[in-house]
Amino acid sequence: MLCLVASSTPLRAVLLDVDGTLIDSNDAQARSWLDAFEEAHLDVDPGAVRRLIGKGGDRLLREVADLDIDAEPGKTISQRHKAIFAERYLPGLSATRGARDLLVWLRSQGAQLVVATSAGEEEMRALLQTAGVDDLIDVFTSSDDADETKPAPDILGAALRKSKRSAAESVMIGDTPYDCEAAGRIGLPAIGLRCGGWSSEELPCESVFDHPADLLANYRASPLRRLSGVSA
Repeated sequence: MLCLVASSTPLRAVLLDVDGTLIDSNDAQARSWLDAFEEAHLDVDPGAVRRLIGKGGDRLLREVADLDIDAEPGKTISQRHKAIFAERYLPGLSATRGARDLLVWLRSQGAQLVVATSAGEEEMRALLQTAGVDDLIDVFTSSDDADETKPAPDILGAALRKSKRSAAESVMIGDTPYDCEAAGRIGLPAIGLRCGGWSSEELPCESVFDHPADLLANYRASPLRRLSGVSA
């Protein structure tokens, strides 16, 4: 479903995904899952794992290997994925192109920056620090704040409640179809970024850009034109 939300209400809050949106980590997340499955002597489809990055780990385990994240061996595989990612891959990652510049500009336009990610609290903080944007975030929400992970809209609803904003005065920036789907379920306009590995056709958002730098350069073609600090 296309996330088209027409509104003249000024934007006050920008909800941000992290993996693939602010930090170039989607491939590393997929490799970490594959390493964890290999340790457990489970053969899974690498392409299927990669396509599910952006969903919650509970959904990935269930859809790829029919495993429950709260029961063995799913629980251990999930824990190993997190450890492997933090130890082997995270130190070598960097921000997506223009991520910090976009966030600095958004703040200069009066936007409240709200993280809304399927990652857990500890991993979210590490990702933001590695991306060099942790000092720019106003409100933090993670999978710990949601009953169901993306593409369920729970985390976005939690982000709106924490920021005390409505969907009409907010926008979501993400890089996966699951971000766009979650936003659409609660009437939240969404901006998609192709830097996460999906094409424009796979990102059912109001507008799609290559990366944060592209969005910043062309923000008037996106819902960001409604920011209160932007002149007509």
